[in-house]
Amino acid sequence: MNTVTIVLLVILAILIIAVVALYFLGKKAQKRQAEQQQQIDAMKQTVSMLIIDKKRMKLKDSGLPQAVIEQAPKLMRSSKLPIVKAKVGPQVMSLVCEEKIFDSVPVKKEVKAVISGIYITDVKGLHGKPVVTPKKKKGWLARTTEKLQEKAGAKPVK
Repeated sequence: MNTVTIVLLVILAILIIAVVALYFLGKKAQKRQAEQQQQIDAMKQTVSMLIIDKKRMKLKDSGLPQAVIEQAPKLMRSSKLPIVKAKVGPQVMSLVCEEKIFDSVPVKKEVKAVISGIYITDVKGLHGKPVVTPKKKKGWLARTTEKLQEKAGAKPVK
């Protein structure tokens, strides 16, 4: 066997080991995620609140309680989270928002939100209506590429 074949076999073995390890780590993380989602669903409650501000900021700068910051994993402390500052009753609180609904949270409006501890999982309008966010205008580049794709007969990119 020549050296190229040996090197390729070693690289292939390392890749197979890495894929198997990632598979089992992914399965373990998926179980943990399902367990956490179950806990969130058990603790959720609907609250009426006035959204004051929303930002993506680091956990240290978010204004969350110190106990929450200490419990967070070290990698999570430096990453940016969607933070919503809201007035719940007479109290102003900083809450963590779910990433997928962060863009649909209206600012300076009163909403009914489903929260679980300090975690906002869902937002509706005050009278049960879903919150409508205005569509962003497309930039010049996006418009021109869309026109060119229409002329070429290609499917539009979403």
